[in-house]
Amino acid sequence: MNIETQEPFYKKTTTILVGLTVAVYILYMLADFLVPLAFSGLFAVLLNPLYSRFLNMRIPQVIAILLTLLLAILVLGAILYFLSSQIIQFGEMLPVMKEKFGQILLDLEHWIARTFGLSLEKQAQYINEAASSNKALVGRTLSGALGLFSVVFLIPVYIFLLLFYKTLILNFIYEVFSKESSESVAGILQGTKAAIQSYIVGLLIETFIIAIMNSAALLLLGVEYAILLGVLGAILNLIPYIGGIVAILLPVIIATITTEGYTTQLAIVGAYAVIQFIDNNIIVPRIVSSQVQINALVSILAVLLGGSLWGVSGMFLSIPFVAVLKIIFDRIDGLKPWGKLLGDEVPVRLITMDWRRKSKPNPDGQPPV
Repeated sequence: MNIETQEPFYKKTTTILVGLTVAVYILYMLADFLVPLAFSGLFAVLLNPLYSRFLNMRIPQVIAILLTLLLAILVLGAILYFLSSQIIQFGEMLPVMKEKFGQILLDLEHWIARTFGLSLEKQAQYINEAASSNKALVGRTLSGALGLFSVVFLIPVYIFLLLFYKTLILNFIYEVFSKESSESVAGILQGTKAAIQSYIVGLLIETFIIAIMNSAALLLLGVEYAILLGVLGAILNLIPYIGGIVAILLPVIIATITTEGYTTQLAIVGAYAVIQFIDNNIIVPRIVSSQVQINALVSILAVLLGGSLWGVSGMFLSIPFVAVLKIIFDRIDGLKPWGKLLGDEVPVRLITMDWRRKSKPNPDGQPPV
């Protein structure tokens, strides 16, 4: 007689927790290696359709990859050139802005001291503690991404190699699984690739639209460096909730330094609130792929965990990483509950209510068939 045995709940839970702890520790320790590789993987998936089109034109593989990278670099260079004039002006105005910002901070410190009775020394202590934590965050970001070196050299090299060895990597994944499950693996890989590309392209389109809306609003309000701040705000918008707050604070601070009164600042907050409403209710549902929408709780936790692990780079990578996990979970039967947990669809009723209804005995007292 065969008796089915199942591991106790506490044993299974302990195994999962230990595995998660080891995985997080590995992610933290290998940040220098994994952060550039993660960005390269996202860019490689994004550039793959262009690379495949060059291959279909009978262009040799190496030349096709080089052309793909060249076009990507040209697009990035065009964006930086478009913003260069504002960046140069911003650099020239830094000494004046620093002096005025220091005076504003001094007035604010005296106001806090008079209103709340918090001494200037105590305020300085709090500011130093906050600055120390921010330095640690920035330090993890710079060291995790290997600074400018990873952007200039490592990431393009990784993208080249990932595209060059794409077939080798895919064949490895197929061979890891049995032949019987090869069709399922192929379906998961194809669906995951298409969904990731759709998601990333949707994010880029969303960023482009938000950059135009931000810049137009700031130009109409007469804010200095409107285009630069609008583009930065759109990029920061990729970080859920936290990025949106920073995106609003930047033009408010610049307006406070460069203008008198507080009318412009209030107008900026109102304009950005309208833009966020349009983004959340019109742009995201229609442009960003709906199949990888992540709920607010998971988004915040992912961003905070990503920041703790890899600094600002981790904040940017956290949402795409969770989106990839959700895409995979949704396509594997045993992991579909986890995909639902990450998603933003809220059930209208508890599943236990259905179970209780099905488990009610029949009127004759016999259990249901």
